[in-house]
Amino acid sequence: MNKKILSIGCDHAAYNLKLKLIPYLEEKGYEILDVGTDSPDSCDYPVFAKRVCENIQNGVCELGILICGTGIGMSMAANKHRGIRAAVCSDTFSARATRQHNNANVLCFGERVVGYGMACELVDAFLDTPFEGGKHQRRVDMLTAIEDAEK
Repeated sequence: MNKKILSIGCDHAAYNLKLKLIPYLEEKGYEILDVGTDSPDSCDYPVFAKRVCENIQNGVCELGILICGTGIGMSMAANKHRGIRAAVCSDTFSARATRQHNNANVLCFGERVVGYGMACELVDAFLDTPFEGGKHQRRVDMLTAIEDAEK
């Protein structure tokens, strides 16, 4: 497998899960850009969402993973960034579908919602699923047009 680069970030609520996921992803051949947080001390999730999104926007990597308590705050913060399509997923069907149909580039989930086993299944489903294009590309283009209209 070619070494792929992933950016991963979390807040204090997901610090322990992030620490477990990084070796799992490295075993699968990914180079991990860990943007923090680096402790379980209380912190602000938008800081880490911004770092992951900037890595994608700057072409350092194509995909990112953001984890907080529920995944909701991280997805809200990530989706404020141009070109980011972040999806909160807690089941593998959604993780696959958001790649296939929405060309999502950031997977979000919560440590308080999914355990380590499901987190591994989610990242596998997300990372192993390609975008289908076709009619779905037209819809992704519509999302980009919304961003462009709000410049």
